[in-house]
Amino acid sequence: MASSSSVDMDPDVALRLFEEGATLVLLGVPQGTELGIDCKTWQVGPRFRGVKMIPPGLHFLNYCSVNSPSCGGEIGPKTGLFLTLKPREILLANWDPKEEDLDFSASQKEEEVSRIRENLKDLDPYLGPYPYEVIRKWVSLTDRLNEEVANNLQPLSGRICAFSDVIPEIQLRHTKDRAEQPRNDTACQSMREGLDRLPRMKQREGTELRFSFIPEKTYPPGATPAEITQCSLDLSYALETVLEKNHRLQPLNLLGELQFAFVCFLIGNVYEGFEHWKRLLALLCRSEEAIRKRKELYLGLIAVLYHQLGEIPPDFFVDIVSQDNFLTSTLQDFFQFAMGPGVDSTLRKRAEKFKAHLTKKFRWDFDADLDDCAPVVVELPEGATVD
Repeated sequence: MASSSSVDMDPDVALRLFEEGATLVLLGVPQGTELGIDCKTWQVGPRFRGVKMIPPGLHFLNYCSVNSPSCGGEIGPKTGLFLTLKPREILLANWDPKEEDLDFSASQKEEEVSRIRENLKDLDPYLGPYPYEVIRKWVSLTDRLNEEVANNLQPLSGRICAFSDVIPEIQLRHTKDRAEQPRNDTACQSMREGLDRLPRMKQREGTELRFSFIPEKTYPPGATPAEITQCSLDLSYALETVLEKNHRLQPLNLLGELQFAFVCFLIGNVYEGFEHWKRLLALLCRSEEAIRKRKELYLGLIAVLYHQLGEIPPDFFVDIVSQDNFLTSTLQDFFQFAMGPGVDSTLRKRAEKFKAHLTKKFRWDFDADLDDCAPVVVELPEGATVD
């Protein structure tokens, strides 16, 4: 396993992880495969057999299969899964070359796991140590995400894939079915006609991420025109609906879902994760009444966003801002509500500090005219720098 950088681990920490850490034994992974755990990725070498000294808790294992150099050496789409590891646990998987995936069924066989445990010393030289230098970053990105939430959001297949596994809505098993489809043996007269000829696709059952459904209608049934207008400006009714349906017992688990979506996007390359992150963020930031009522939820939101926005490359923000100004306008609404009447003083002060931090770091002006849809950048004096 090749690593571009490493840090010296404190001897006491190393000893504790050696004694208490979990072990991932991954057999048969082809050389050249890109494999990562949490925020670190490597290219698998010829001696690789797994990862040792993994801190107990939630982790994100991800990998991309790679064709041999003779076949072009192309890298496949990323596959990932969340794992919750116990102290001293051994999780065993074998690479399935046909599926180009890890098969964890061996972990269910006690005799196999016992055999690995007995031979762990012999296996040790072939196990790469967990990249402890990323643990602080990983915990900051997942401190609200627990095993239950992750399991409820993962696809039933257990795999989070960068590319959706899609199949035709109509299988066309019979001649009659095929005869009813648009013909493809004549030239298209328009783009619309070409699109209509394409088969309609759907995601393969069991491979879908199971995010909370965010209703398009943000108002209650039978709402008056005035109520519809109010619920469109203040999304608290829609937010409470999502919390009641998905996180009724633990409302703060919604922050775990926000972190799950962000990790799927940032590390797993799943664009759907980014889209859900955006929808959840808009829902939270534009719920004025909820900001007044749910202090702990919004104190948690500020902490979650602080760490998330610190991990996205700066050029990504340029793309977001130039695209549709989503982030600046959404946070502008949040700061306006968080500093309004009836908001807890602790939350208001935390929001003010967060606003100042973002203004300094990214040069965003949240005090610009709310009706001005163009992104606004604060001009700094010549020679000034930002951290």
